[in-house]
Amino acid sequence: MELFSRIDAPVWRSAIRIIFVTYLIALLGACASNPNIESNDGDVSDGAAADRFEGFNRATFKFNDTVDRWLLKPVAKGYRAVLPGPVRLGVGNFFGNLGEVSNIINDGLQWKWKQAANDTGRLLINSTVGLLGIFDVASKAGLEKSDGENFTQTLATWGVPRGSYLVLPFLGPNTVRGGVSVPFDWATAPIQYVDSTNVKIGLNGVDFVHSRSELLQTEELISGDRYSFIREVYLQRLEYLEKDGVVADDFGDEFDDEDYGY
Repeated sequence: MELFSRIDAPVWRSAIRIIFVTYLIALLGACASNPNIESNDGDVSDGAAADRFEGFNRATFKFNDTVDRWLLKPVAKGYRAVLPGPVRLGVGNFFGNLGEVSNIINDGLQWKWKQAANDTGRLLINSTVGLLGIFDVASKAGLEKSDGENFTQTLATWGVPRGSYLVLPFLGPNTVRGGVSVPFDWATAPIQYVDSTNVKIGLNGVDFVHSRSELLQTEELISGDRYSFIREVYLQRLEYLEKDGVVADDFGDEFDDEDYGY
């Protein structure tokens, strides 16, 4: 935190404003380029059909990929090399526990009261017995961690169409609906209400680096065109989350994780 304390808060606020304005310009520009956005109710595996802004998306993807290659990925590798596994697990648990607040809010907005009760129990137990969430005591007590809920899933529950696939500067893969949801997700994140701007930036930075480090091994699975591969994975994962794990196989039959003992 000493590094952040040496940097004036106005500098951080200016940087955040620049990123947020860039995000809004990208979102509004993409929407304006095709006002007749339709939902993608077909086969999400056909990502090209859901990618109306491919030219813009590929350019943004190239920018994000360059920033990642020269800055984020090296930092994530250093983070993983310096911190032992148990410490990284504790860091992930801590930020995961903070994420339960957003989960609970969206559980309620989606009328998922059983899941809301589960996530509330997790938050209370891990924040106290689990020492601010560093230890996942709730899972051992039988309160399993859910896949997580955000506002774009809430909008999906309310029937708001997904819109086209959209790659946002710095934020990466998304959809038009997801892009609109980002400010709400930020507003429900407890870190945003920390009084100290420097501490807030520091926590967000650690969270981002930790999340990036968790993808280092996963990205080794990428093959072929990186852009298309990531788009397909993102859209399939989005459908999985929207349907709470209930997906259809090639024969049109629906199943969920429990059918296979997952």
